[in-house]
Amino acid sequence: MASHRKPKQRALTGATARTAATFVIAGAASATAFTDTGHADPKPAPDQVKSQVDALYQQAEQATQKYDAVKALADSARTQLTSLQDQLARRTQEINKSRDRLGSVAAAQYRSGEPDPAMRLMLSSRPDQYLERASMLQQVGTNQAATLGGLTTQERQAQALRDQAGRRLTLLEASERELATAKEAVTSELDHARDLLGQLTGSQDTAPHAPAPAPGTAHPQVQAPNSRAAQAVSFAHAQLGKPYVWGATGPNSYDCSGLTQAAWSAAGVSLPRTTYSQINSGARVPASQLQPGDLVFFYSSVSHVGLYIGDGQMIHAPHPGAPVRISPVAEMPFAGATRPA
Repeated sequence: MASHRKPKQRALTGATARTAATFVIAGAASATAFTDTGHADPKPAPDQVKSQVDALYQQAEQATQKYDAVKALADSARTQLTSLQDQLARRTQEINKSRDRLGSVAAAQYRSGEPDPAMRLMLSSRPDQYLERASMLQQVGTNQAATLGGLTTQERQAQALRDQAGRRLTLLEASERELATAKEAVTSELDHARDLLGQLTGSQDTAPHAPAPAPGTAHPQVQAPNSRAAQAVSFAHAQLGKPYVWGATGPNSYDCSGLTQAAWSAAGVSLPRTTYSQINSGARVPASQLQPGDLVFFYSSVSHVGLYIGDGQMIHAPHPGAPVRISPVAEMPFAGATRPA
């Protein structure tokens, strides 16, 4: 008879132990009740949770910048599509007018029952006058036919362009929906990690930063290298305390690149929409030569940007749940800087 002994339990070691520890950490926040004889799993250390949060913040920034890039392309495609539709409507109207004119000429000739042109020439007392008029009528008809043919060709071209723009817009909107879905997933994980951090520390946001000034409080005079940089910095100061919102470019909320774009726009300088493009929009500046107004970028993925204001400080829109604020440049891994002009 076969033996039915209980299998021997093996201790967790190596990668298996690390995997198990990860599940313990993930489950700590959701554990709400225990038996009288059971023991609660130990909560992870604040440093561990803070690392989780930082990683999720960076993922969120990357998702935001990708979303912003796709949204900018989609907006451009919509503008192009609207323009093509307007052109097509105008050309169609012109074609219809030409067709109406041609139809009127044909109807008038039918109603008049005029003889064949050769017979009219024989009966005319002024052959030279008839030939002149016939030539003019022929020229008018030729011009109308040429106009109609040209407009028809233009209409076909516009239709082809509109179809092309429509296909492009469809693809872009699909990408935008995909990115929005990815953002929702990251946001869900981010909310969970930040909730856990709040349970451990009593605060969901422990990063150091300077508070926003009270309404009506003047910010210190900024020694910027030029008037445009000073205007960009002044604009950024005025945004302190406004919320971070995915894909926002102001005036009531911003994401990181939306804030820097708006700040320099107030100074009359047009910047591209995303961090990936903004880092190539001006002269590169080493960290040792930063001046107020410079754009400072972070992480190897260049997924975050702030506006340098001097003394090692920047104004930036950090992440969901954290408003526009002043922070040290050294707070995040520095990736580079540019000076718009």
